Amino acid sequence: MSERVISPRSRGFLFLDSHPAGCERLVQEMWEAAPEPARVPDDAPVALIVGCSAGYGLAATIAGLARTGIRGIGVCFEKAPTERRTATAGWYRTAATAELARRHGHEMVFLNGDAFSDAMKDQVADVLRQRFGRLDHLIYSVAAPRRTDPETGAVYASALKPIGEAYRTKTLVFDGDGTPEVKEVETAPAEGDDIEQTVAVMGGADWERWVDHLADRGLLADGFSTAALSYIGSPLTDGIYRQGTIGAAKSHLEATARTLDERLAKLVGGRAVTSVNGAAVTQSSTAIPGIALYVGLLRGALGEGMVPPIAQLADLWDQLTGVRPLETDEDGRVRLDGWELNSAVQAAVTERWESATTETITRLADLDWFHAEVQRLYGFAVPGIDYTAPTATQVPWPDAAA
Repeated sequence: MSERVISPRSRGFLFLDSHPAGCERLVQEMWEAAPEPARVPDDAPVALIVGCSAGYGLAATIAGLARTGIRGIGVCFEKAPTERRTATAGWYRTAATAELARRHGHEMVFLNGDAFSDAMKDQVADVLRQRFGRLDHLIYSVAAPRRTDPETGAVYASALKPIGEAYRTKTLVFDGDGTPEVKEVETAPAEGDDIEQTVAVMGGADWERWVDHLADRGLLADGFSTAALSYIGSPLTDGIYRQGTIGAAKSHLEATARTLDERLAKLVGGRAVTSVNGAAVTQSSTAIPGIALYVGLLRGALGEGMVPPIAQLADLWDQLTGVRPLETDEDGRVRLDGWELNSAVQAAVTERWESATTETITRLADLDWFHAEVQRLYGFAVPGIDYTAPTATQVPWPDAAA
């Protein structure tokens, strides 16, 4: 088994390697932070989490296991370790999650591949039929740069652009020494079919295809529920996010939820919703101009008052499983972001945003926390890990037959 010392090397917020031991410890921390089970089910619900290895999808998986006692299937797309490079962080996180599930007696199968493909949907359907019977819950949490349509073979690429006109915003960057700088950046507006392409990747088409695929095979249990994870965010980031190409995709996702909700109610007495989560540092969010600055300022304003993803997803599981009623807004969305979009919180963050410069940023934002959170995405800056010691990089993918 290959062992070596792994040091954090990055290009901006993107790290070139991941630390297996750090990723494992991070998963353990999330499991321990999950609220205690609200009740012990007589028959553990069967769940499918599409996009289970990172961000809110990882939180949904761990909260589902630790809080709700789910069993079932997680789907993700991660790269294996090679002789030169470590595996992706999601590979190590998935291995650690599988081990914790096994130790706690949860039957959880993890499949690695293209969630957009019909081949993966067929594989999931086969595992469901052979090992679990029917599906009670589906959590959809996929963020991807491109998607191949399984029917036509067309390849769609998502674009992170404003709609109508160029968008200027403050953003946060760190130089090679880790010194923070607040800069202004401009993003050109969407052109051509940028909006349609982004909706094809990040909208509700694949989510609906998953539900249809499993429904056609008679694999949805009575009362089946499904939630697609989403984000609205602050007016400070509206121009690039909710009012941009990604926002168009989120609107399509919400329209898909309404369509699925009506269909599932008739088919199995089921429900479909979008779950609007609060802000967090994720591999996806750090790529969006302005988001890093916003989240750092939000943490500066709220401190420990920020609600972590694991707590938010525990709340969602409680609603999906009937521990408490499923509550939606007028657009049929479960809102887990009230703590972030509270008017007093937004006023405090807006005041900090307007005052943020390279000279003032260290007192307005919690940059130590933000910088550590970015590193933790890749298994670094995790307390208790000796980063000077060699660590095994050749961690196997969880055995589906175990």
